[in-house]
Amino acid sequence: MLRPLVCCLLLCLSPGLLSAAEQQRPNIVVILADDFGVGDIQAHYPDNKIPTPYLDRLVKQGMSFTDAHSGSAVCTPTRYGLLTGRYAWRTRLQEWVIAAYEPPLIAADRLTFPGFLKSQGYTTACIGKWHLGWNWPGPQPSQMTEKRNGQWQLNWDFTKPISGGPVDRGFDYFFGVDLPNLPPFTFIENNRVFPQPTAKFQPDPAEGIVLPKAFTGAPAAPDWKMQEILPELTRRAVKYIEQQATEKKPFFLYFSMTSPHEPVVPSPPFRGKSGIAPVADFVMETDWSAGQVIQAIDQAGLGENTVVIFTADNGHSHYTGWNDLIKAGHRPSGPYRGHKGDVWEGGHRVPLVVRWPGKVQAGGSSDQLICLTDLLATSADLLGTKLPAAGAEDSLSFFPALQGKASDGSRTSVVNHSNFGEFAYRDGPWKLVYKLSGRNLEKSRGKPTIAELYHLQSDIAEEQDLSQKHPERVRQMTADLQALIDRGSSRPDQQSKNDGQVEFKTTQKLRWAPVKD
Repeated sequence: MLRPLVCCLLLCLSPGLLSAAEQQRPNIVVILADDFGVGDIQAHYPDNKIPTPYLDRLVKQGMSFTDAHSGSAVCTPTRYGLLTGRYAWRTRLQEWVIAAYEPPLIAADRLTFPGFLKSQGYTTACIGKWHLGWNWPGPQPSQMTEKRNGQWQLNWDFTKPISGGPVDRGFDYFFGVDLPNLPPFTFIENNRVFPQPTAKFQPDPAEGIVLPKAFTGAPAAPDWKMQEILPELTRRAVKYIEQQATEKKPFFLYFSMTSPHEPVVPSPPFRGKSGIAPVADFVMETDWSAGQVIQAIDQAGLGENTVVIFTADNGHSHYTGWNDLIKAGHRPSGPYRGHKGDVWEGGHRVPLVVRWPGKVQAGGSSDQLICLTDLLATSADLLGTKLPAAGAEDSLSFFPALQGKASDGSRTSVVNHSNFGEFAYRDGPWKLVYKLSGRNLEKSRGKPTIAELYHLQSDIAEEQDLSQKHPERVRQMTADLQALIDRGSSRPDQQSKNDGQVEFKTTQKLRWAPVKD
């Protein structure tokens, strides 16, 4: 009787069979840099010129994914995808980003990454940049407008709570900014503006470059300093980790950085430190900021039981000092074509490093195809549970790759989206791009897109269009993308629907697509 009893006890104590409440679930920290190129971590590209010692250390401690992609080449859509597990082009937003004072892009009833983790017993926090819309109180409601930033000069009541933000979408706590280069220029804590923006914004050229001069006179906190945003967010993130170290519940921290996105405002300790350009200084400060958060985890004794994920929302910006970097021998997009905003690889291929001591191979590397929408499904696998049947339509787990294993359910295709609403469909090594008919978005509206085919395995720079040589592949990939759009989901066991009309064969006529019947 003794052997069966021992076997039974061993089975009952197996981690895979323990209940959720009995398992010691890991903390999860996602660090999302803003406009940080795939080539900006020096350990990944040693010939590049910007030192990144903190992220270099993370690379040695974790696993790097060399074929990771943001769902979009710009901010808002990628953040939507990361937090919902769904491509943002399935919403009504078909190009660009959420403008000043526009309403929430995440629907109130939608499954979110923090909401899912809360259901699994986690405490959740977002510190940093939100940029997913709010319901701003005022004499008029926040509205979707075709005119970009068409509401910034309207009157808003900053003394009242703002709804539809992080604490209404799954986070227990929020501290940060809507975004650093749009009004109101102040911090927000939970659902309250803090401090009140009782002053008028006046850009200070001494702070840095690419300042939001167009918003001169917009509401701002008294003595608002752009250069103080990242250091304050970093302090808050470190403090949150130190506080959570004294708690019993696992926590999820989404540290959504504001750098090296414009305004390019390195704080005094980093000004001139790179010897290249202000944006290079800001990349170094970004590295430092991420490093402070990771060090706080380790110093609090949480390192062994915390999954750290570092990535970026899109490629490096081309208008904040790109030419200075290239001249210095630094290639922010590595060997890839393009930059932030582009449908080309440099627009959406991003660094992704995952550290989980004892669980993920230190110094490892994987070429598994990944989209940032996959973090939600991967977290479910990591916790040994399943995603709900509804929601997370485009989230596929890469947990087997973290374990160094192959999986039949791993992602083999991905859809990418540009600032102008162009689509690209990846299928294995093949990439089909549906680009504008011309350089001008407005002149291209309603006109057919141009299909170009590339084989990334032999042409990583996307220099040779093979669409004329392989017309059948173009037809098949076009049909496959259409089917994925029509099904409303990438998950094989799920069918859903899009919020608006989605078209990739012609350029969209409106930024906000009409509601789908």
